[in-house]
Amino acid sequence: MSTAQLPTTPASADVPGPRDRRSAPRGRKPRRIDAGIPGQTPASPPWRVLKSLIILLCCLAVILPFLTVISTSLADNAQVNEAGGFVLWPDHPSFDSYAAILRGGLVTRAMAVSIGVTVVGTALSLLSSITLAYGLSRPGSFGHKPVLMILLFSMLFAPGVIPSYLLIKQLHLINSYWALILPTMVNAFNVIVLRSFFQSIPRELVDAARIDGAGELNILTKIVLPLSRASVAVVGLFYAVSYWNAFFNALLYMNESAKWPMQLVLRTYVVNNAAIGAGEASAAGAPLPPSQALQAAIIVLSIVPIVLVYPFLQRHMNKGVMIGAVKG
Repeated sequence: MSTAQLPTTPASADVPGPRDRRSAPRGRKPRRIDAGIPGQTPASPPWRVLKSLIILLCCLAVILPFLTVISTSLADNAQVNEAGGFVLWPDHPSFDSYAAILRGGLVTRAMAVSIGVTVVGTALSLLSSITLAYGLSRPGSFGHKPVLMILLFSMLFAPGVIPSYLLIKQLHLINSYWALILPTMVNAFNVIVLRSFFQSIPRELVDAARIDGAGELNILTKIVLPLSRASVAVVGLFYAVSYWNAFFNALLYMNESAKWPMQLVLRTYVVNNAAIGAGEASAAGAPLPPSQALQAAIIVLSIVPIVLVYPFLQRHMNKGVMIGAVKG
């Protein structure tokens, strides 16, 4: 009984098989079949050069405005007038603008107010948001669903300016620093992010802590928060930037200029192009630097605290936001 022989297909000459790789001459590497991500062809050299140029242009578009503002704050009067207002690189750098602003007392007071409001507001916002998010993340907690619905409702419908002003006035908070903190102390989006992360923590850890006799406060402080450092750091950064950049509440509720935060001073003298007097920017009788240099110096001073804090929290940014978004 004869068996039919099946036709054999010849091996491809272009793609060497395992036997061909073993029998390849010594010193000669086998041809690489795929490179990079599977299913994606490597980019051609012209396209790589084009992408590099686009990234370089984007970086220059971001860096040049900062460099121009810093250079203008360090330039003298003659160079500012010669450049027409903005200097790209100062010939003779000088810190006269910063010295004049800090001697006057207005910007120093405003920066102290902004730092105090940011520190106290961020601490209170984190405390209230963490406790609220932890309560909403525990199934079966008292008022779980109604409070969650109210929180989501506040994200869709924001209160108007006039009702907010009347409420602050009825609470006797006009010209009070609490008017800059209490209206924005709890942000619904940040609470939802923290709640989503708290729900992703294994429930077995919480149950084991309860069996060992731990209360809810101990569970929150010793188990949940150490596992949630990334999300807490990101939410804290969100609150800090929000408090530092806020000026509208100060514009509504602060009638005394001595209680103005930094951003309201920045808006008054840069956005509204108001003139800075000798008593506000320097000691009486001292010559004032050019107005453009003073405005640029105020801008630099207003961004320095956030620039100093951001690098320490930036490494938590992607992890905290992505985990909160995906788990939600």
